[in-house]
Amino acid sequence: MITFDKVYKRYPDGYEALTNLIFTIDAGEMVFITGHSGAGKSTLLKLIAAIEKPTSGSITVSDQIVNKLKKSMVPFLRRSLGIIFQDQKILYDRTVFANVMLPLQIHGFEKSVMERRVRAALDKVGLLNKEKAYPITLSGGEKQRLCIARAVVHRPLILIADEPTANLDVAYAQNIMDVFRSFHQVGVTVLIATHDQTILNDSTARILSLNQGHLMV
Repeated sequence: MITFDKVYKRYPDGYEALTNLIFTIDAGEMVFITGHSGAGKSTLLKLIAAIEKPTSGSITVSDQIVNKLKKSMVPFLRRSLGIIFQDQKILYDRTVFANVMLPLQIHGFEKSVMERRVRAALDKVGLLNKEKAYPITLSGGEKQRLCIARAVVHRPLILIADEPTANLDVAYAQNIMDVFRSFHQVGVTVLIATHDQTILNDSTARILSLNQGHLMV
């Protein structure tokens, strides 16, 4: 499903964010990426989504070599991904429903299909009763669930999240993780970058640990 083969990421200033990463994540697997701040967790996720390109090496996602994709093909890759990054990019001038519907509008779904899928996604994350609310009225945990609903509304094969429980209290964090586990249980491949040790201790999922860009074995 996801394979990194001798992947390096070096920025123009000479900083090497990732060094010789070699690993495979199987379809339907749930994996945590952990490590100190600056270890390369966010960079790794951005490489999977073709937001950034590796300096060398090969990245394969769903049988596609990501770093060799033409720019015009990247949107098609991202249709198989649900992406939740720390800068939530919530639209505060739109309702919860409208925020979740946006990816489907971009992909050109019919109105009846969009409405059905949006309500299903909101129901899945426990926000169906908030569909007419505006994001400013939501709690931190509810905003994160809104982002999850928006990421999964197009039914991706792979769900990627960068520090999804950051700045949430323990109860909210556990609630968010329960949502991710529910998607994993129905066959979605889930990849979560986190430094939250409580979550890691409570999980039996595989952990990939980064230290200064190196994958620790």
